Amino acid sequence: MFKKKIIFNLILIFSIFVLVFAYYVQYVLKHQPCNLCLMERIPYILAIIITTISLFLKKFEKIYIILLFIIFVSSTLLSFYHFGIEQSFIKESFVCDLNAQTNSLTKEDLLTELQKNKVSCKDVTFRVIGLSLATINTIISLLLSVITIILFFKYDKNR
Repeated sequence: MFKKKIIFNLILIFSIFVLVFAYYVQYVLKHQPCNLCLMERIPYILAIIITTISLFLKKFEKIYIILLFIIFVSSTLLSFYHFGIEQSFIKESFVCDLNAQTNSLTKEDLLTELQKNKVSCKDVTFRVIGLSLATINTIISLLLSVITIILFFKYDKNR
């Protein structure tokens, strides 16, 4: 089994890679993310923060592992929800349009809103090896959840 420090470093490096790739797809390849895509970045930002802290404060390693597990389980659920919307077995919700206005729009406001390039959560604008990024994120988040829970249960053996 790998040592905790190696796993923390791999999670840190991988989380940075995921975010860099997401921003590359958005800004270089010009694929506009939907609201759920943007929300799916948050767990990786949190993982970067926690793993960075763990490099300096080793006293609370078990708590960091628990936090990472919670983060990646949440990420799995969020990305699976997004995958479900893409596959049409879950209905698109208000989360997919966080900028929706409840007030009635004027003619000018309506034209302005129509000119914006809003991406629906069910539209897959970018694929890697035939899979949507939500699908890939579901798989990756699930794997990271499993890795962190195994690390937690084998914590004392890896000291």
